[in-house]
Amino acid sequence: MTSLYQREAQSISTLAHLRFYPLALTGGTGARLIADDGRELLDFAASWGAASLGHSDPRIRAAVDRALSNQAGASYLSSANAATVQLAEKLLSLVPSRAAGRIWFGHSGSDANETVARTVVAATGRPRIISFSGAYHGGTTGSAAVSGHPSQVIPKAPGLTLVPYPNSYAEGDQAAEKALAELDRLLEGPVPPREVAAFFIEPIQSDGGMLVPPAGFFTEIERRCRKYGILIVSDEVKVGLGRTGQLHAFSHHSIEPDIVVFGKGLGGGLPISAVAGPEAIMNFAPAFAFQTLHGNPVCAAAALAVLKAIETGQLAENAAKVGAHLLSRLQTLKQGHPLIGDVRGQGLAIGVELVTDRATRKPAKRETAMTAYRAFEYGLVLFYVGVNSNVLEFTPPLTLTHEEADRGVEMLDMALTDVEQGKVDPSQASAFAGW
Repeated sequence: MTSLYQREAQSISTLAHLRFYPLALTGGTGARLIADDGRELLDFAASWGAASLGHSDPRIRAAVDRALSNQAGASYLSSANAATVQLAEKLLSLVPSRAAGRIWFGHSGSDANETVARTVVAATGRPRIISFSGAYHGGTTGSAAVSGHPSQVIPKAPGLTLVPYPNSYAEGDQAAEKALAELDRLLEGPVPPREVAAFFIEPIQSDGGMLVPPAGFFTEIERRCRKYGILIVSDEVKVGLGRTGQLHAFSHHSIEPDIVVFGKGLGGGLPISAVAGPEAIMNFAPAFAFQTLHGNPVCAAAALAVLKAIETGQLAENAAKVGAHLLSRLQTLKQGHPLIGDVRGQGLAIGVELVTDRATRKPAKRETAMTAYRAFEYGLVLFYVGVNSNVLEFTPPLTLTHEEADRGVEMLDMALTDVEQGKVDPSQASAFAGW
């Protein structure tokens, strides 16, 4: 019998593929996925964090069913609908006062960040944007144009300036100081600050390697932005909405962004994104950034259910508790595996960096791909990220339990052991491009 993965290869384009092993799914519940061969898999990726409540969540199902049973159109382009208005009001109540002006709705973090990049330049009249090296703000032309991830070959925006994101594992205690010094050098010379519309930040640089910035770093970024009237855009697409143990990832840094971008987990698996920002920016011009299904009331209803579940189910608190347990287990695992160079994260946003030599910190790119592949064979779904493709990423559903965390670590332990002992055929993983 032809497998589901083989059938896909014969019918679906690979343009949107980012594959690490032959994962093919027929269903799932909670943090469990069902493969086409009947195997039950433990999901530590949640589709890059998009399935924030896990799979087949009854709260989302009920909300979607209600929305579809009396559907208020399919868009908010040419008519208001109750679900998007309610969702906008809810989001405005959750963001800092600086961002509590108006809400824009889209399909994904990519179109949301592209919209912000276009709008801030047009609305302020300032042609420049600052972002971080290694940052991933999306896969559309406009969002990739303000990103700094080396995997993206799309041309950058003419006014983009990239500054270093502090990497404490690679640079030690001087990481933040070096990054801030480079930013100051740029602002004092080649990048006139009064020409900068916005600074795009990631409270945790997820696709760049799950980098957690040193304490106080973003306070210094905020101070510089306020001095020059530069808008702070916090990209919360992957690490926001409870994932880090607080509702907003930027809250760990005691800063107040001007614009907040939501995506992925907002819809709990359905396509919706949102931008919260000042009225002067968000109401710059009508028909400036729209697609036909933006503001879809069914997706908005799902997002409302997600926000309610995070609040009433104390899922940010669960992410903090289970995440701390998972981080501790992974740090213990490091002691028995020379491949593990560093373990870092906040809540249920965790990265495990693999190296071939702890002294030199040489990235173990091949071994990372092999580990992810072997973990899949044992029944664990996780992907890898990083500018060197050597960081295992943990973004499981916010509903993850301690028991599921323990089981996942056990499977990762076996996978790492097999890779270190030469029991994994490199050709298996090399058939998949990954990053």
